[in-house]
Amino acid sequence: MVPASRVVALAASAGGLAALSRVLSELPAEFPAPVLVVQHLDRHHRSWMAEILSRRVQLEVRQAQGGEVMRPGMVYIAPPDRHLLVNPQGVLSLSDAALVRYVRPSADLLFSSLAASFGPQVIAVVLSGSGRDGADGVVDVKTQGGTVIAQDEASSEFFGMPGAAIGTGAVDRVLPLVEIAAALREITEITELAADGEER
Repeated sequence: MVPASRVVALAASAGGLAALSRVLSELPAEFPAPVLVVQHLDRHHRSWMAEILSRRVQLEVRQAQGGEVMRPGMVYIAPPDRHLLVNPQGVLSLSDAALVRYVRPSADLLFSSLAASFGPQVIAVVLSGSGRDGADGVVDVKTQGGTVIAQDEASSEFFGMPGAAIGTGAVDRVLPLVEIAAALREITEITELAADGEER
């Protein structure tokens, strides 16, 4: 099922688990969009991230698998050492292509693939992390009419990734961590209401 309204992508690195837990725990089980997550992880070890987040959030959380179609109300975690991409039909794919900015999975590649596939439906969120992964991708999201949110410096354990995204000029909202989930609920609710009105 291709999402009818919005697709949310969250990117994080150092300090990211706490940030992701906070945002995802405040989204309702009936959240009307799929959520894709890139968290930089040790590529040499199995990730328990999906299991950890499952205990903290209402949404169903799973490690992404190639070939599955993303669905609203689901959280898909990029596996260690694999890039996560999405095509216009909403089908997930995993790639072991070269590292991007020294990382795999890459937020830049996820954001860019979503921008190319879903344009203005995309909400890209850059959370705590070192480095600048995601900065190029948010430019693609903004260029294609999507929405970009970055965590503010005061609430970020590491401000490298959010700061780099903000520095591109492509960020629509710079928010403290405690306000990001509310912004996602607001944006997706507005979109759902608009879609309902068009159907009538």
